[in-house]
Amino acid sequence: MALSSSALMPVPPPPAAREAAFDAAAFERESAAAATPLAPFRALLQNSDARLVERFRQGAPAHELVPIRARLMDELLQRAWLRFFEAEAADLALVAVGGYGRGELHPGSDVDIMILLGDQALAGRQSGLEDLLTFLWDIGLEVGHSVRTVEDCAREGAADITIATSLMEARLLTGSPALFERMRAVTGPDRIWPDAAFFEFKRQERCQRCQKYNETAFNLEPNIKDGPGGLRDLQMIGWVAKRHFGASTLRELIDHGFLSAREYEELIEGRNFLWQVRFALHVLTGRREDNLLFDHQRRIAQQFGYQDQDHNLGVEQFMQRYYRAVTALSQMNEMLLQLFEEAILLADDPDEPHPINRRFQARRGYLEVTQPNVFLRYPFALLEIFLMLQQHPELKGIRATTIRLIRDHLPLIDDKFRKDMRTRSLLMEILRQPHGVTWQLRLMNAYGVLPAYLPEFGQIVGRMQYDLFHAYTVDQHILFVVRNLRRFYLPQFTEILPHCNAIMDRLPKPELLYIAGLYHDIAKGRGGDHSELGAEDAERFCRRHGLSSFDTRLVAWLVRHHLTLSLTAQKKDIHDPEVIHAFARRMGDQMHLDYLYLLTVADIRGTNPKLWNTWRASLLWQLYSATRQALRRGLDNPIDKEERIREIQAQARRRLHATRIDEERINRVWESFGDDYFLRHAADEISWHTRAILKKGHNDRPLVMTRDDPERGGTEIFIYTRDQDNLFALITSILDQLGLNILDARIITGHGGYTLDSFTVLEDSGAPIRERARIKEITSSLSHALNRPDLTPPLPSRHISRIQRAFQMPTLVSFREETANDRTVVELVSWDRPGLLCRVGKVFMECGVQLHNAKIATIGARVEDLFFVTDRENRPLNDPQKYAALREALVEQLDSGEE
Repeated sequence: MALSSSALMPVPPPPAAREAAFDAAAFERESAAAATPLAPFRALLQNSDARLVERFRQGAPAHELVPIRARLMDELLQRAWLRFFEAEAADLALVAVGGYGRGELHPGSDVDIMILLGDQALAGRQSGLEDLLTFLWDIGLEVGHSVRTVEDCAREGAADITIATSLMEARLLTGSPALFERMRAVTGPDRIWPDAAFFEFKRQERCQRCQKYNETAFNLEPNIKDGPGGLRDLQMIGWVAKRHFGASTLRELIDHGFLSAREYEELIEGRNFLWQVRFALHVLTGRREDNLLFDHQRRIAQQFGYQDQDHNLGVEQFMQRYYRAVTALSQMNEMLLQLFEEAILLADDPDEPHPINRRFQARRGYLEVTQPNVFLRYPFALLEIFLMLQQHPELKGIRATTIRLIRDHLPLIDDKFRKDMRTRSLLMEILRQPHGVTWQLRLMNAYGVLPAYLPEFGQIVGRMQYDLFHAYTVDQHILFVVRNLRRFYLPQFTEILPHCNAIMDRLPKPELLYIAGLYHDIAKGRGGDHSELGAEDAERFCRRHGLSSFDTRLVAWLVRHHLTLSLTAQKKDIHDPEVIHAFARRMGDQMHLDYLYLLTVADIRGTNPKLWNTWRASLLWQLYSATRQALRRGLDNPIDKEERIREIQAQARRRLHATRIDEERINRVWESFGDDYFLRHAADEISWHTRAILKKGHNDRPLVMTRDDPERGGTEIFIYTRDQDNLFALITSILDQLGLNILDARIITGHGGYTLDSFTVLEDSGAPIRERARIKEITSSLSHALNRPDLTPPLPSRHISRIQRAFQMPTLVSFREETANDRTVVELVSWDRPGLLCRVGKVFMECGVQLHNAKIATIGARVEDLFFVTDRENRPLNDPQKYAALREALVEQLDSGEE
């Protein structure tokens, strides 16, 4: 009875499947015996959905169940219709539209119907229509409905392309076929939305969708319907094909020469996978849900049978499959859109080719091969084509027909191809070009050339890491890092990080950085140390491609040590001259430091847009600057602590003398500070603190000050008050309640019972604190709390987010002794949540632990914090029993504490 006009029609279920899904005779018997007509319809709806869900859980594929559910809905609606209207009413029709019109219904999909009326039908039919919709509501079926005449359809479709698209997918369920065909005729491309206008609008619509999802299919919580490469991209292909060619199925595009049989199979395979995921999402949530949230990812991976491995979580395996599927669909979509553009928009434009060389020519601003057999005759042209794009920046890209040829000839990229001196030379030439390196690497990855040429790269394509730290798949992250490195080279990006561009100008061979960027994370997911394994891969690459022994060693060293600078900055006390000297020895010379600094900055900026902030930039620059100074002094002439303290004090004294503060007053304040204070504060900070303490005088009220501190990349809060056991817990609790993100804490207990605490903070958004009202709120809140020494630190009141809960993990605590400074280092790894530092402070207070310094590192949803502590007598813990007691207390507080 149903008439198909689907843009992407699924294969209908076999008769046996339909019979299993709906027993018409049994339904009629139940209806006849029922006391009320609602009961059998309600039972049909509930039982059929339950059976489909059970079949899905038992392994039935979604691509079989989705059309079955649509057919079940047809049967239900057709029978409900007959309760109120005659089947062949000449002035009335029931029409499925949208996804239901395509014959696609997932468990939570909208059931969209249109009631099509003859010109004068509404007056006589209104009561029956109201009764029908009430009946559907009473049986538990929520439908999206519209009531339109044929003229309404023409007018509203012409005004709104969304309505026109929905009508294009319309499918007659019951009622007047003639009325339905009239509607089809007045909404066709010869009446409204000609195919050229339709295509252009849909292309713009897709661009807007892609912008909404950051132009990438690799979002951490992707939308499987509207995101790039999602189901909407497939639907768009079907809509354009139907509008221009009148094609009712994608398979018909093969006959029109727009799809090969293999490409069609790839599209259907991708669609089936996304249907499987969407069906599972709807079953899991009990509603329509298209966002693949973190918690859903893990549960669906388990349902689909993915199991954790030592180096590869099951959810990461599942998401790699997902990202590869949507990437393939997105690329196919873009190729088809270019073909459609040529067929629809450019059909009448002249297209004379312009020769470039024997193998390539330009046509309509795109690069194409001169003959279909070019890649077969000259396999190296699979790399040469990207070099041609670099050398001809006036070209917009590669023609879709040539993209198809590249995809078809990827099997030519084998060991013989990789050993060909021409291909090796071409890749190095691509990396050494002054323009277009990033763009070409992205295209090479998109078209499969880069993963084929570098199999080690192919292993990480689409690989995600299940955390909030890494915002992109490994292959996308690597290409972002190379992009960032390129921007250090290009003058138009100098304003972003001018010091990085200045360092890059000094490097003799920037391409070595690009190779290190390509390989720094290439061994992720293999097990073992990815830095060591990646260094081995990088060394083999360099040797194969003719780099000198020195350059090869440098690239391998960069990959091996690509985390060293950031880990030193975040986990070591970089104010300690011994730490700086040890790091300088590891660098060896200025050139290695320069290369590694640029790679580190590019790496962090390419990991997560939210990760790079002024504080992290300042931290890395402080380490770079201190190491550069140590290298200039000479590794055999390290600066010692006493010398460093004398230098800092001399600089601070000059600043204080300039404000007419005499030596006696300076010494009176400084005598209680201790050496640690001068090692861990800059001269301008010391001057600022000293002036404020002198101004405070002898009153016993806490001193609380703030200032914008560009050198430390945030807002510094300085607190000078009498020491008390609960001080750290109290301060961090107040800062947490104020919604501040603590980046760094320096806790100095002076000799006179006063403590000098400096906290570097940012707003939760990552912005520094600038507004006077906000600063006053912070200082007032802290002063009020510190004036009550008996105050119990309030527990956190901020809500734990859904995402934070999704990444809960057991707390890990480890200890090491820092013998040079007589301190114990407590390393705490746990999941991020409001009030964590407050809880840690409470444990320290209860266990008699005194905090001297803290390095706060939040990596996505994971915290990796370091606390430099002693006991109350300023002695290191250095006792396995004390370690065990403190570890037990921290784990109990953080993992079992009341949230």
